Amino acid sequence: MSGPAPDRFDRRLVAPLILGSTLNPINSAMIAVALVPIGAAFGAPPSQTVWLVSGLYLATAVGQPVVGRLVDKYGPRRLFLVATALVGVAGLVGMLAPTLGVLVVARVLLGFGTCAAYPAAMSLIRSEADRTGVDSPQGVLTALTVANQVLAVVGPTLGGLLVGLGGWRTIFSVNVPLSLGCLLLGWRYLPRGRAGQDARHHPGLDVLGMALFAGTLTSALFFLMAPSLGHAWLVPLAVVLGFGFARRELRQDDAFIDLRVLGGNRPLLTTYARQTVNYTASYCLLYGYVQWLEDGRGLDATQAGLLLLPVFVTGLVTTLITGRYAEVWVKLVVGGIGIVVANGIVLATVGTHSSLWLLVLVGAIAGVTQGLVGLANQNALYHQAEPSRMGASAGLLRTFMYAGALIAAAAVAATLRQDATTAGLHELSTFMLGCGVVLLLLTLPDRSVRRIGRTPSSTTSTQKDGVHAADHA
Repeated sequence: MSGPAPDRFDRRLVAPLILGSTLNPINSAMIAVALVPIGAAFGAPPSQTVWLVSGLYLATAVGQPVVGRLVDKYGPRRLFLVATALVGVAGLVGMLAPTLGVLVVARVLLGFGTCAAYPAAMSLIRSEADRTGVDSPQGVLTALTVANQVLAVVGPTLGGLLVGLGGWRTIFSVNVPLSLGCLLLGWRYLPRGRAGQDARHHPGLDVLGMALFAGTLTSALFFLMAPSLGHAWLVPLAVVLGFGFARRELRQDDAFIDLRVLGGNRPLLTTYARQTVNYTASYCLLYGYVQWLEDGRGLDATQAGLLLLPVFVTGLVTTLITGRYAEVWVKLVVGGIGIVVANGIVLATVGTHSSLWLLVLVGAIAGVTQGLVGLANQNALYHQAEPSRMGASAGLLRTFMYAGALIAAAAVAATLRQDATTAGLHELSTFMLGCGVVLLLLTLPDRSVRRIGRTPSSTTSTQKDGVHAADHA
């Protein structure tokens, strides 16, 4: 097999990276329509089945930057292969799980197993740009966005069909062939021995920093999943561990997360904030709206999944059309307006007797929003992150994404309470309206994202803005 051309992106990388990147979003979304039948099978209330959602999010939020840093230091190939093999194991555990507890373990394993593909993809795209001396094709980033953001929406539809055909265990079994496909493509096409840039200069690994980071994030996210006075002790624990983590990283030469660089890179921090706000609104719609369709509107899992199909279609079309353009700011502004309109205005008018076209309209506008904002945040990170830490930076983007998902879970629990009523859905829509407003406030005055994609030279200048700001922090 001949090697890649010295001045062109290696297209053989696209298939394994795209397939690997579908594992996390599809598994995140398919479970939405399976919670009710799983609860019925094990006699478990929603307060217990919610751990099938939270377990994967917690594992992913903690694991993404850790695995991303390992990708930076040791190269993407070995991490990709080990992690995608774990996805297959998790699928088998879920297929055979005799209890809800074992099923939660399978979801946690899925969370860790799906941690490597996205950081590996972003790292390889960045390294290909360094190898060829030219920026990677915009279409590659667009394809990655389709896999990571838009394909997440097909999860409920696919999950509903699988549950209807073979029961809820089929949503776990689908991971076995996906895992095998990733292993075969990754083994054949991912480059051997291409270690991260940091590994050549700093052979050490900041294990203590990773442990403190994991403890801080786990404590904070556990509280977000079930905020109450009984869990209030998690807040000071997170503060203490976070202080220890910050002190460690500021003094460490080869830090897990270089807070001196990250703290000075304000454009990248703003991108992380937009990621959290956007996915808070997205997951409020995904889980709150789906529960209302099943409980409030009386649809079954397959019907509820099909009603989310417009989100997939419009998201896919939006990403494919706008992906050829590198501009970021306009995508973010239009996406923020879309959240306000779809989640804050149209959803507030939905009721148990609303016409089908109105329910379709909610999903259609939400899909446009998801396609625009997901693509924009990923492209912004590609230009703002330090190249040698692209894997860890991409992993953190996923961490902030799932922080938004956990905030959304808390918001759904607070507004829908015991039953997914129309009144609760309208309360949730008000919360999502606030998310859209915050996204616009984070975007409109941000001059750094205005420059991305404006001219051929803006790519370099924008990246320097982020990295040089960090250097002078």
